[in-house]
Amino acid sequence: MEFSGYDINKYSPRQMVALPLLLLLLAGVVLGYTMLTTGLPLTPGIDFAGGTAVTVFTSDSRETIEATFAGYPLLSVGEGVGNGKYIQFGPMDDAQFQSLTALINERYPDAKVDQIGETFGKTLQSQAFLAMIFSFIGMAVVVLIAFRSVVPAGAVVLAAFADIVITAGVMQIIGIPLSLGTTAALLMLIGYSVDSDILLTTRLLKRKGKLEEKLFGAFRTGIIMTTTTLAAIAAMWVVATAGHIQIISEIASVLLIGLFVDIMNTWMLNAGILKEYILRGNKR
Repeated sequence: MEFSGYDINKYSPRQMVALPLLLLLLAGVVLGYTMLTTGLPLTPGIDFAGGTAVTVFTSDSRETIEATFAGYPLLSVGEGVGNGKYIQFGPMDDAQFQSLTALINERYPDAKVDQIGETFGKTLQSQAFLAMIFSFIGMAVVVLIAFRSVVPAGAVVLAAFADIVITAGVMQIIGIPLSLGTTAALLMLIGYSVDSDILLTTRLLKRKGKLEEKLFGAFRTGIIMTTTTLAAIAAMWVVATAGHIQIISEIASVLLIGLFVDIMNTWMLNAGILKEYILRGNKR
């Protein structure tokens, strides 16, 4: 009973949950260290930290732009279609901002300058945090009502939590900042996670038959569903990256990472917990 090189019935519950829990612990360490050093679990983009975004249409290369603004807190230079450039700067005082504005107007008269204040960024931080908390609470309540048992509902919530934490840890390691777009992608992962976890839990708890057959059937269906979603998001990532659409590329990157993490947490962590739960129930 092998599919995609992984026989879900071959391993014991302890073997299945070991890797996801280890990665969850490591991701927690990464995010905890970042929290201690920056005040946020992920390095914030200008949406949350405040800063200045400049949109220009110029044939100047990335290196030329970086040299032009070398005296300012330059964060990134994104390239778009039609010689479009999206330049991001970190927070700066009023005098430095005025100097930057004068330089931009002199060098790129048609540029569009948008400033996000640090106070407004902190407001967005709190709103994003509340959105994440309420999403988890709502998910937990719905799952608990649906299955009316603490262990299956807790396994679904744990798998979704592990999806977010491990994905965020990978984001921090590879340098994807926390922005409004990537926050939305993390919230979307909750929906993807619950979808696959509810499929697994429903198949195992509410269908009759042997545990091995139900587990393999759920695994096969779930992998096909997730693979289809992965293909669509991968296509979005390719188009966005080729077109230098930075925010879409970052959202697609987060979703790709999260879906691969969700495969592990659903079919190892959640499946291992449910397998142990059912085997113990049968023994009793």
